[in-house]
Amino acid sequence: MSRIAVLGAGAWGTAIALSLVRRGGHEVTLWSHSADEAATIAAARENTLFLPGFKFPDGLAITAETGLIRDAEIVVAVIPSEFLRGTIKRILPALHAGQILVSATKGVEDQTYLRMTEVISSVLEPAGVVIPVGAFSGPSFALEVAQGQPTAVTVAFSDLATSERIQNEFSSETLRLYSSTDVIGVELGGALKNVIAIAAGVTAGVGLGYNSTAGLITRGIAEITRLAVACGGKRETLAGLSGVGDLVLTCTGSLSRNRTVGQALGEGRKLPEILAGLGGKVAEGVRTTRAALGLARQHGIEMPITEQMELILDEGKDPREAIRELMLRPGKAEH
Repeated sequence: MSRIAVLGAGAWGTAIALSLVRRGGHEVTLWSHSADEAATIAAARENTLFLPGFKFPDGLAITAETGLIRDAEIVVAVIPSEFLRGTIKRILPALHAGQILVSATKGVEDQTYLRMTEVISSVLEPAGVVIPVGAFSGPSFALEVAQGQPTAVTVAFSDLATSERIQNEFSSETLRLYSSTDVIGVELGGALKNVIAIAAGVTAGVGLGYNSTAGLITRGIAEITRLAVACGGKRETLAGLSGVGDLVLTCTGSLSRNRTVGQALGEGRKLPEILAGLGGKVAEGVRTTRAALGLARQHGIEMPITEQMELILDEGKDPREAIRELMLRPGKAEH
């Protein structure tokens, strides 16, 4: 039995916590940043705001205190990317040698262009906290994980034995984990697919069809792979669950918040109005777009789809004009 703390009481954090409790063999605590939110969830025994309809099993604790984080052997960070650094600083006194930290956040930090495991390490290392930090990513809508629908994801640590431990601890009859040592590839695949998903939503919003979506997904994985490999990731990782798998899901699934944002943009709605309509939920691709381009420029990598998404998101460019410019780019060989 392992003691596991899941940081972040949003939809994805709640779904992971539910999956771990249903698996059995663990003591699981769901940690919220807010005492009021924790009290509300504890009273209802349900996350009525972010993942309604799923009663908490008796074995799932909910808290806003850091004491149970200190007692945990495995800590799973499921914090929106813009709040991850601040949250790790806040709980730093509860982190110590002997723990394992798994990041299930998908994003790239604005301005620093750091991956989420790098953000975590940049807080831990100056404080002298030496623990393994890895990534958990793949095609996984929170609702379907909470429903117990079969889902497959990848977990990556630089040390394969640590990846295999998390694989063994988290795997169940409804959640299958594949182990990897390619933390870079797994993280960038999970983060950058959100940008392409916004673009897929845009194509739907302006009324384009399956041909356009298929072309976008294919060229999207090409630019994601270029950047991931330039950063030290492995090409084969991007052909797996945390690359193509997650990209296809997020670009085509109706539960994708990033696709939903893109579709609304394609229909002519304004970004502030769209984000306000998410009810506190996060579309990570909106923030990741600018950071991804910063990272790409550091490595001299061309990302034409991402560039057009930045113009739509930040400068209000007409989505149809963005698509036209992508189609009129100079011809080139596919590989």
